[in-house]
Amino acid sequence: MAARCRISGMARPAIPHATVSRLPLYLRCLDQLPVDQETVSSGEIAAALSINAAKVRKDFWYLECEGLRGVGYNVQSLVSQIGAALGLNVPLTIVIVGMGNLGMALAHYQGFASRGLILAGVYDTDPGKIGDSVGDLVIRHPDNLAEDVRSQGVSIGVIATPAPAAQGAVDLLVELGVTSILNFAPVVLHAPAGTTLRRVDVATELLILGYHLSNHDGRG
Repeated sequence: MAARCRISGMARPAIPHATVSRLPLYLRCLDQLPVDQETVSSGEIAAALSINAAKVRKDFWYLECEGLRGVGYNVQSLVSQIGAALGLNVPLTIVIVGMGNLGMALAHYQGFASRGLILAGVYDTDPGKIGDSVGDLVIRHPDNLAEDVRSQGVSIGVIATPAPAAQGAVDLLVELGVTSILNFAPVVLHAPAGTTLRRVDVATELLILGYHLSNHDGRG
């Protein structure tokens, strides 16, 4: 029988940022296993994600998940513990500010609901977009954010505005008490201490891939 994750009497160190960044990958890997598979080894997960098995075991150690040699980990226990570490044991409510092409694509993403993420509002300053429907939601002006943050208990703000408007969107979210923000705008933003601000820059990622491609091909 595979070992289940457990809560011991001894507190373990805070989960490192590098480990946190891998937890969603582990969760996706576990979701892709056959529905009747009850156990999984660190080697299987490592092979699927092209990382070291020892790193997988260390990451699970922070979650107080310890597998049995030759047997592995209980899949459902792992899913539960990773989900709890990521805050998925309670619904997370998000809003998207900026409803251009990227904002619209994010609003139509079907993966939110499967992870317990609730899209509660979409916003834009363009009069030509305000009032348009996006699924079950209606695009509203950011002036309505204060009301919606209070009534919906917004946990996360997503910035998908053009670069010049992004800092103002962050400032507004922070002013309203939203302390977790994901920025897709192509600009470096600033937020006060106590705010978690993460940036997704597609152009930067493509340039990094270009570097690896150049070195792999022996150029540069």
